[in-house]
Amino acid sequence: MEGANTVVKQPVASPSKFPLSFWETTVASTVALIFAVGLIGVYLTMPDSDYSFLKLPRTLQDLKLLRDNLESYTSDYTAQVLVGYCVVYIFMQTFMIPGTVFMSLLAGALFGVFKGVALVVFTATAGASSCYFLSKMIGRPILSSLWPEKLKFFQTQVARRRKGLLNYMLFLRLTPTLPNTFINFASPIVDVPYHIFFLATVIGLIPAAYVTVKAGLALGELKSMGDLYDFNSVATLFLIGVVSVTPTLISKNES
Repeated sequence: MEGANTVVKQPVASPSKFPLSFWETTVASTVALIFAVGLIGVYLTMPDSDYSFLKLPRTLQDLKLLRDNLESYTSDYTAQVLVGYCVVYIFMQTFMIPGTVFMSLLAGALFGVFKGVALVVFTATAGASSCYFLSKMIGRPILSSLWPEKLKFFQTQVARRRKGLLNYMLFLRLTPTLPNTFINFASPIVDVPYHIFFLATVIGLIPAAYVTVKAGLALGELKSMGDLYDFNSVATLFLIGVVSVTPTLISKNES
């Protein structure tokens, strides 16, 4: 029979497109290279000593111990301490390891306000960008499994505010509406363009970085992490966040 001899052609699966563009791959590869070269450089140039104090701080006591030991190295081995600090901070941001607030306090204690804020904003932005690119490759199934409702909420808000997306992303960075780690990981999944993500991160992190780094100058006076953000600091950050999103709300009402 003619039907019995009919050959059913199976559709040929097209090769999956790599999720990162050429320049995004270049940026991600550069960050990975900085990790490797930075760690090797610090290891080869630091003097022989007991470095048992080097660990990620989890409490204020851990942080004070780390500060006390690093102060002597900061003056004699400034470049090595800077590179080591950057590598650790970027690594923590990339893989969403808790504790970057302690690193921000440490920046203030070791480098002062101006250098500390610049260092925190740079490393936080680089780490957030690394997390963005990592999520673009593997993030969708993880987010859909762990935070489906939060992801759906974020996606809806981004879609509604597409015309004023930079203002909305600034608002998120300046207020505790969504955790920064979630924003870093979810942004590429909900189609936030990288240039918007980058600008919102660089600008939006400055106020909180200033508050935290400045607190690091008086690290010995901090009794708990609750002392870090007083009412005035939180109110100021929220007010800046409201101001940043106001143009979006006005344009929405006029349309």
